[in-house]
Amino acid sequence: MSHAFTQLGLNAPIFQAPMAGAQNHRLALAVCHAGGLGALPAAMLSPDALQTELQALTAATFAPYNVNFFCHTPPAPSLEAEALWRQALAPYYREFGLDPSQMPSGPGRVPFGHDSADVLQDFRPAVVSFHFGLPAPDLLARVKSWGSLVLSSATTVAEAQWLEAHGADAIIAQGLEAGGHRGMFLTEDLSMQMGTFGLVPQIVRAVEVPVIAAGGIATPAGVAAAKQLGASAVQIGTAYLCSHEASTSALHRAALQSPAAQHTALTNVFSGRPARGIVNRLMRELGPICAQAPAFPMATAGIAPLRSAAEAQGCSDFTPLWSGQNASVCRTAAAADITRDFLRAWHAA
Repeated sequence: MSHAFTQLGLNAPIFQAPMAGAQNHRLALAVCHAGGLGALPAAMLSPDALQTELQALTAATFAPYNVNFFCHTPPAPSLEAEALWRQALAPYYREFGLDPSQMPSGPGRVPFGHDSADVLQDFRPAVVSFHFGLPAPDLLARVKSWGSLVLSSATTVAEAQWLEAHGADAIIAQGLEAGGHRGMFLTEDLSMQMGTFGLVPQIVRAVEVPVIAAGGIATPAGVAAAKQLGASAVQIGTAYLCSHEASTSALHRAALQSPAAQHTALTNVFSGRPARGIVNRLMRELGPICAQAPAFPMATAGIAPLRSAAEAQGCSDFTPLWSGQNASVCRTAAAADITRDFLRAWHAA
């Protein structure tokens, strides 16, 4: 195990991927208790909600855990972009009896800032991870002053080198197979994205810090393969989505355990930024990559009423069904049991 991770005291460097919207502290806690690194996604939490989740987590364990944040740059408001998005969604609003003129707008997520840091400093988590680069230098310095290891996602070798140069203690090599939002931040060119087992060894050769393999790793064999390619740890998400402790909705669970999960794609229709999910109606009809979708995270608000209306009818046509490319192994089981399978695989490799 890499020296950077040895200090965490894990049974093996098995990291649970933070999955906003599909988990809370319960999943993180179960993974921690099994000997892996549980993660709490904070990208959609207000400071008060973050406080509540961290209190619940730390009341139940002394084990190390990861808290994850987005650190995107909010886009400038654009009336033109908003009008185009309203026009694209209006037919769906009318279909569900909703008034297009009442379509909400505004950001659905805010980046890591001092308000969240004010909460976090009382807990001083062992690991703090970021998506879409790193926060401003003053914020990064504040996190490091607590002794927290800083991780961030890279989807290209250039991003990994940038993260290392700007203070990341380890790099999450996020392959193209990964579910949820791409961590890309130096480029918007999807043709530059590559698969996990092509990306990991290239990043391992390009940086000195430890590399965590992520994307499509959902079986013990995948864990072993990542280790053989030089990864110092693995990060696993999709395999936990149907665990007992995940808060994944019934509709999302059904999709993950159906033949539909064999077809995933990168889409920007739910948030404005490429993210991998199971293909559904909105992705087919507007995308998967839609030119009318406003910049991240401005697309989210307009989708929310459609999602609520459709889900009330038992329909996931407007739900972001985030999933990696290997959902075939999603099983209904305790997260601790899933984790132990991965821990054994790491030690056996």
